Amino acid sequence: MLKGFKEFVLRGNVIDLAVAVVIGAAFSAVVTSLVENIFNPAIGALFKTESLKTLWVVTIPSTDGDPAQIAFGAVVAAVVQFLLVAAVVYFALIIPINYLKKVSFKKKVEEVGPTDTPPTELELLTEIRDLLANVDNTPTHGKHPAAETVDPPKPTA
Repeated sequence: MLKGFKEFVLRGNVIDLAVAVVIGAAFSAVVTSLVENIFNPAIGALFKTESLKTLWVVTIPSTDGDPAQIAFGAVVAAVVQFLLVAAVVYFALIIPINYLKKVSFKKKVEEVGPTDTPPTELELLTEIRDLLANVDNTPTHGKHPAAETVDPPKPTA
């Protein structure tokens, strides 16, 4: 039982996943700081507010006397943060990886060389036509060429 657990934990994909989670958490802190300290105040300045979190706050009365607040600006800030994370992942990870795959594939194709492609249907039909044109085309008038010609027996009297 412990042997199986050890194999599971030391498997390559489990370790890769753990590294990805740790790096993702650290990256999330960087993006959160970027959004909260640069983008939110910049967008908030456009609307003359301190940050997006204080923008578009709706106060509604509640039954206990303290008014409740709905912060639409906080939702907009979260959407901005999501878009920034998606943009950074796309431009910092996806584009370079796709480029490297493309270069690697091109090198592999150059190493292997051109592959032999099977003939197309048209090429096969053309070859069959040419072979049939070279066959002896003696007319047999409906008889098989291997058939023997035998005269019918003559009646004896």
